[in-house]
Amino acid sequence: MAEAAAASILGDWPEESREAAQLVLDKYGEPDEATPSALVWFNAGEWKRIIATKAFYEHNFPAPHFDSVESVIDYAVPPDKGSALAGFDGSVIIERTAGEVSARCHDEEANRLALNLMHDVVTGAKDVEQARAYYAQEFAGYRKKEPTPYMEKLHFTAQTGTADPDQRVLSDEELEQAADEGERKDQNQGKGEKA
Repeated sequence: MAEAAAASILGDWPEESREAAQLVLDKYGEPDEATPSALVWFNAGEWKRIIATKAFYEHNFPAPHFDSVESVIDYAVPPDKGSALAGFDGSVIIERTAGEVSARCHDEEANRLALNLMHDVVTGAKDVEQARAYYAQEFAGYRKKEPTPYMEKLHFTAQTGTADPDQRVLSDEELEQAADEGERKDQNQGKGEKA
């Protein structure tokens, strides 16, 4: 039933995102959630979730294509690595509070490639320039039907317990003081309006 619903939903999507979503649908079957703008699969393959969206984004690295399929894993990216990852690939998405990282591209293979290279950048195995060069090399190799080890599987284990709620900087007392000040301002503004 959901697959028929997913197929019906895809009929209203633009070709740029419909084709990519169909690849996921063909591999994993019916999604766990389906809305007019997104299909979601939970615990599909090695992914925490896969999200195929009607919205797509033009992406020119390493060659022009459209991003509309996001593959999510649990992974704690150290805050000091965020800039390097942004320089590596704008389609690698860090969700620090949730403890997740994802890649959004046209297909799972490209997402695996991006996430394997993300891991290499985080661990220092490759710098940004090396990661970008390797991405382009393997992307071209895929087209040539050459071996593409970074597209075939994740070369690291997704982590657990990666959520990062960050550090509290306001005490209960400070919050209460702020609320009291706000209440006094409201009262004072109310008096001014009556005058």
